[in-house]
Amino acid sequence: MLFRKNRKRFHEHIQLNTQKEITGQKGLLSSNLDENLHVFHSIYQDCMDVVFRTFLIGGQTRAVLIFIEGLSNLEEVDDNVLAPLASVTEGKVRPRELLEKKIHISKMKEVKTVTECIEYISVGFPVLLVEQEMVGLALGLCKWEKRSIEEPQAESVVRGPREGFVEALHVNTSLLRRKIKSPDLKMKSRKIGRYTDTHVVIAYMKGLADQTLIEEVENRLQRIDIDSVLESGYIEELIEDNPYSPFPQLINTERPDVAAANLLEGRVVILVDGTPFVLIAPISFFSLLQSTEDYYQRFLISSAIRLLRFVFMLMSLLLPSLYVAVLTYHQEMVPTALLISMFSSRETVPFPALVEALMMEITFEALREAGVRLPKQVGAAVSIVGALIVGQAAVQAGLVSAPMVIFVAITGVSSFMVPHYTQGIALRMLRFPIMLLAGSLGLLGIMLGVILIVVHLCGLRSFGEPYLSPIAPMKKNELKDSLIRAPWWGMNKRPHLTGEYNPYRQAPGQKPNPGKGDES
Repeated sequence: MLFRKNRKRFHEHIQLNTQKEITGQKGLLSSNLDENLHVFHSIYQDCMDVVFRTFLIGGQTRAVLIFIEGLSNLEEVDDNVLAPLASVTEGKVRPRELLEKKIHISKMKEVKTVTECIEYISVGFPVLLVEQEMVGLALGLCKWEKRSIEEPQAESVVRGPREGFVEALHVNTSLLRRKIKSPDLKMKSRKIGRYTDTHVVIAYMKGLADQTLIEEVENRLQRIDIDSVLESGYIEELIEDNPYSPFPQLINTERPDVAAANLLEGRVVILVDGTPFVLIAPISFFSLLQSTEDYYQRFLISSAIRLLRFVFMLMSLLLPSLYVAVLTYHQEMVPTALLISMFSSRETVPFPALVEALMMEITFEALREAGVRLPKQVGAAVSIVGALIVGQAAVQAGLVSAPMVIFVAITGVSSFMVPHYTQGIALRMLRFPIMLLAGSLGLLGIMLGVILIVVHLCGLRSFGEPYLSPIAPMKKNELKDSLIRAPWWGMNKRPHLTGEYNPYRQAPGQKPNPGKGDES
């Protein structure tokens, strides 16, 4: 308790000293240009990238332009600010007159406090201060290096758009505007982070998203008080319903089409400046097992692939545990010929099936993680070659059996069928406790583990929405887009979370009916 009090006092002391160092930061700008310069020089002390460009307007009035090198467009500053002001012939010119007569910039704002100046300078807006004026001008001439729009590496598709979000927030919002051209697409902005002052945008469709959901998202974001927000993962961890659950309660995506599709279903999208990953809420367990391409292929193909995905998801969770349970406790369930073959391959293995499975699973996870972290040129080769060499060498050395290598390989391939990486991570984490239960209690332990997982999922919520919806609670209309995908002409209603506002997303009678049109 004493340590916590001392830490709190230390934190308050640091904040107080910081406020004292930034003299006048929250005050109004002075009409004395030297006083303003003194304040800004003290604030940006030891900041070599901050430029103070002093000059004379019309050869008489002193002025200064403050900007950060690398965040402002220097060519535009020279052409649209310095050159026009240097050619002014009038004596005293007020900032408003500069705005109307000499500076031709589409985006400009008057600033009256030091705090406003710092906010605009930090995002690349040059701030113009003039002698004998208590009002400055923030000029919209920001420009910084950003990554070009590319196809998302983790969410590639065979059929569908190839563009993905980037790290620039204004580019991401424009990508959403290109998908949804209606003015009902609303975007609310706020800043989070004491030092980073990160822009966070809440996007939703007016008339589709529940107002209660929007207010809940805003309240959870407002409660965040943190030093920095460098990625959307910071936000996700601070606003989810159950932080101790291994299952994700928000979807993160790099694809504008995914974000637009969820907006049109009444969900909320959270965009964070500096990251290409946006957050979507609320979600369900079944939405994490749906791929973008499910809605671009024909519904028969999408439904078959989706069912296959569910089967392999269960295999990735339970296959090693079933092998351990059957081989340890339930040999009578295996055909005699297969049982003899499996035990003959285990003659030289000194470990029980549980230890053998844990060794192989941990090794496989390590190889997969190494393949992800290594450079792309060698990552895939290391993971594939490493798995082949380690597996073959382990079998020849008698440390593991050949069937175990086969089951672990099938489990690894099955885990890649899960479309969302965060959901796959959760299943990989749960695989190990279920294996321990299988090694201790056999099939009874597996049933116990599955029951615990299902109970946990039944109590889990994402922004108030049941995690197992539409199965629990049962929503018959939404079953058309859960285990299978019905054709588009059959999914005429939106999810229930938007049913009170605009439940229908298409007119009736959209089913194709060739050869039976109106006769002329």
